[in-house]
Amino acid sequence: MITEQLINSKVEKRSNYATDSISEHPKRSIAKSISWRAIGTLDTVLISWLITGTLRLAFSIGLVELVTKMVLYFAHERMWNAIKWGR
Repeated sequence: MITEQLINSKVEKRSNYATDSISEHPKRSIAKSISWRAIGTLDTVLISWLITGTLRLAFSIGLVELVTKMVLYFAHERMWNAIKWGR
């Protein structure tokens, strides 16, 4: 089943921004990435604060983590939208 879908997805027309935006608009992916990163960053700040004992350092770590993981999550979401498997 999975191999059939993977093989068929290669034969079918590849997904692009115009066709992919119909299934889930990029703004939705952005909103999801922001809400998830808010939760994740709060977790990172709290753990960093417990480990380092320094709130300023914890927020610095959280800020770096916020930006990098939000970009990575958005890219991950867009790649998964191009995969037909499981739909």
